[in-house]
Formats: sequence, structure tokens, C-alpha cells
Amino acid sequence: MNRKKEQILSCIQPTGEMHLGNFLGAIQNWVKLQNEYHCYYGVVDYHAMTMPLESNMLRQNINRMLIDLMACGIQPENLFLQSQIPEHTELGWILGCITPFGELSRQTQFKDKSQHLEEIKGQSITCGLFTYPVLQAADILIYHANQVPVGKDQEQHLELARNIAERFNKLFKCDYFALPECLFTEIPKVMSLADPIKKMSKSLGAKHYIGLFEEEGIIRTKVKTAVSSAGGNSGKISPGVENLLGLLHTLGSPSVYDELLNEELSGRLRYERLKEAVSDTLVEFTSRLRNKRESLMENEVESIERVYDSSQVIRQVAKQTLAEVRDIVGLSVMRQTKTNFMGIK
Repeated sequence: MNRKKEQILSCIQPTGEMHLGNFLGAIQNWVKLQNEYHCYYGVVDYHAMTMPLESNMLRQNINRMLIDLMACGIQPENLFLQSQIPEHTELGWILGCITPFGELSRQTQFKDKSQHLEEIKGQSITCGLFTYPVLQAADILIYHANQVPVGKDQEQHLELARNIAERFNKLFKCDYFALPECLFTEIPKVMSLADPIKKMSKSLGAKHYIGLFEEEGIIRTKVKTAVSSAGGNSGKISPGVENLLGLLHTLGSPSVYDELLNEELSGRLRYERLKEAVSDTLVEFTSRLRNKRESLMENEVESIERVYDSSQVIRQVAKQTLAEVRDIVGLSVMRQTKTNFMGIK
């Protein structure tokens, strides 16, 4: 089988600065998959509107995300901007009309985000937040994606898209939509620097994450103050040290990692030395990304326009799918020559 023919789709919301967890958990894998599959990577700006956001900030976040993805190695011809392809929302409406209310109300994302909004005084829970999982399914199905790269813990995210595709095929007695499968990927666990029992997240605060494009001084300060308490008498490596060693193993020199791991296991490791090695590794890694980003920013408008152009190319696939879906569900109208819809010649 020619794997090039396999359709891979994955999307990301434009929520501002990307951190190391985002890169190691998703973007790094996206870059690798480009060489093996036919990939579509979307910046889903409509999804970002389901949570409170100011318009200028949304615009800045969109532009920043497009630049950052290209700086990480995503080819612009594989990128699309969701709002530039209106067929997504039309397919979302059609699929929403065959999706049971109860199925949406049970979605974990809706419950979690609703609870978060209720904690913010004066914020309302919107219809968009409730129905966005259907648009998410449309994002996947409109390109007939065979596989969606996810970690094992994200398997449930594809369940609704599969259910909708299966329901569509059964309702309209066709075999139109393929049922997208999970493409499981090995995702390194990247935990918070300040609280290593929690995943790295911007929502926890600046000291908890490493930004992909942060300056050297900031990175070294964050690593220097990272939690690295010993494991006591349990004989186990503490979560903080395990997290730092994990970063070194993923991004650094294997020989340095092996040396420091052996020192930790024998009780000889100086945490100052570990943090220095991790800092050096992170600075070297982020410097390469920052240099690429600066190069793209020198011609920011041209760089972003490349994604707008690729969105129009990718849109042709979406147009074809929507035309076929409209015909299947009965929305295509057979027109009579020289006769309008009122029957008047």
C-alpha cells in the first residue's frame, strides 16, 4: 500500500504562545508525518471563538500560530486556516442536523469548559461551545481523513466523528464517509517545571512551562527554579528529577542523559549539574526555532500569505466533498433551462 495516499489530519487552536509540551506532544510528530503521508494541518480559528477572546488578540494569535508552525517545520502547503474554508461550517451544520442532543451534552470538553466559564464572573456558556464538537467532526470528515494522530489518552476525541460518519452512512444508505482511525503516537510526558505532577500548561502560570521561542535568560531562570526534590528513601526518582531527565533524554545528548541517570540512581547526582545540562539543551533547541521564526518574521506578510494561498488549494477538496454531501442529502436542485424556482419561464 502506498502510504502517501493515506490522508492525515490534525488541527490546533490559535491560543497564543506555544510551549515545549505542545511541540513534543503534537507538532514534532506532525513534522515527521509530512514525509510519509498526505497531511492536512489546520489552524482552527472558529474553535477559538468558543471561549472569551478579544478580536485583536484573536487576529494576533492566528498570525502568530501560522508563523510558529512554519518555524517548527510544518510545510506551508500542508497548512490551512479554517475560517478561509467556509465549507467546514456548512458541513458542520448538515452533520449537526443528524447529531443527537444527548450525545453532545455528554461531551467531556463541553462539561469542562462550561465549568471554567461559570468560574469567570459574567461569562455565558454559548451555543458555539456546545456544538463545536460537530464542527470538529466536520474538520476531519471533509478531507476524508483516514487517520488522526493522537496520544492514547485522546482516543475518545475521535469517537464523535466516527459516530457521526457512521450515522450519516446509515441514514443515507451510502458508504461515503470513511471512519477515521487513531494514529497513536509515542508522546513524551512533559510536566510542569514548578509542579511536576501536573502537565505543562500555560494556564498554570509562566513558571510552569517553557515557551518554544523564549529568550535564553528566561529559560535558564525557569529551569534553575524548577522543582527537583529527591525521592527520599523510596528508592524512586522524584517527579521533578524524572521530568528534567525526560527533557534531556528527548532533546539532548544520549550519552549525557545516561551519565546523569546513572548518577541519580547511585545517589551521586548534583541537581545543579542536571539543571545546567537541561538548560544548555533547551537553549540550543529553542535557539534554532527562534532563528527560523525571526527569518519568517522578516517577511511576515509574505509568510502568512503562503498559508492563505494553500488554504485555497486545500479548499478545493472541501468543495468537492460538500458538493457530494449536498447531493446525497437532497440539497442539490435540478434546474430547468430558462425556468426559475417559481416556475416562471
